Amino acid sequence: MASVSASTSHLEAASTLAVVVSSNEPLLFLTDDLRIIVVSASFCRTFQVDPATISGKLLSEIGAGEWDMPKLNSLLKATAAGSARIEAYEIDLKRAGQKTRQLVVNARVLEDGDPDRIRLLVAVADVTDARADARQKDDLIRDKAILMQEVQHRVANSLQIIASVLMQSARRVQSEEARGHLRDAHNRVMSIAAVQRHLAQSGVENVSLRTYFTQLSESLGASMISDRDRLSIVVSVDDSVVKSDISISLGLIVTELVINALKHAFPQERSGKISVDYRSHGQDWTLSIRDDGIGMGDSASKAGLGTGIVEALARNLQSDFSVTDANPGTLVSVTHLADAIDNVPAAA
Repeated sequence: MASVSASTSHLEAASTLAVVVSSNEPLLFLTDDLRIIVVSASFCRTFQVDPATISGKLLSEIGAGEWDMPKLNSLLKATAAGSARIEAYEIDLKRAGQKTRQLVVNARVLEDGDPDRIRLLVAVADVTDARADARQKDDLIRDKAILMQEVQHRVANSLQIIASVLMQSARRVQSEEARGHLRDAHNRVMSIAAVQRHLAQSGVENVSLRTYFTQLSESLGASMISDRDRLSIVVSVDDSVVKSDISISLGLIVTELVINALKHAFPQERSGKISVDYRSHGQDWTLSIRDDGIGMGDSASKAGLGTGIVEALARNLQSDFSVTDANPGTLVSVTHLADAIDNVPAAA
């Protein structure tokens, strides 16, 4: 609802008054001495002001006097005089018996060509609810982060306990075959623990593969290589960064292939090296694990649990899995080609 001050001797433009009155944003249209020319209906509705009571009043006289804020009034007068600007000025609106509201005020001088007639357009946004929602959202995010840290801590502890139990069981069993299976299980749990620890420490969705594979290989070497002068694991990775879910699959593939090479490529205290390499170009990438051991030989036809795991993970990554004789040693590659996927005909 509009109200026009009786003290103004000029006829205000009807279009200006109409724009102010119909605005969805709480607006005040004031003279340079902060007398009300017109306010928007949304202002009256938002701040519970009776539009019939404000015609010709000063801003400080609105309502029960809650708008009598000396600093705001001083800034508005300075803005009208051209010596100040009000942009996103924050104030608290205090009313008896009501919750204090947080307001953001913006003010502009409207010029119509008459330097003696100064008009102020003041926008007042009530951001109380938005600020409360933002604080609540921040609290939820913080609570979620704390919960995730607790879960990660518990998972890490659980994995350490499982690995310890497996190792103790391996020491007690008499069967060499059972002992080998338990040690394999222990190594897999330790590698998964390394994956989990890395993801927890990174705390982000994107994972740098160079750091990740280096830490993972160091963990595998620490648990499986007793003589570092005889066997070594070398990691060579470009600057690739992948999503955390993809990094988990890649990490498990590296784990299985490195474990397999350590177990079978260097019998009878043979010396050697295992190389972990990852390269990407656009969406195409290749992960390769190469050893300079005894080569495939007859073992090529013996697909064990580790091979099955790697094949399943490679399929999940929509990549090809290949094993070739590196002469000397064995080269295992997992290759992802985006064009090859795009060209696969859709299922009928």
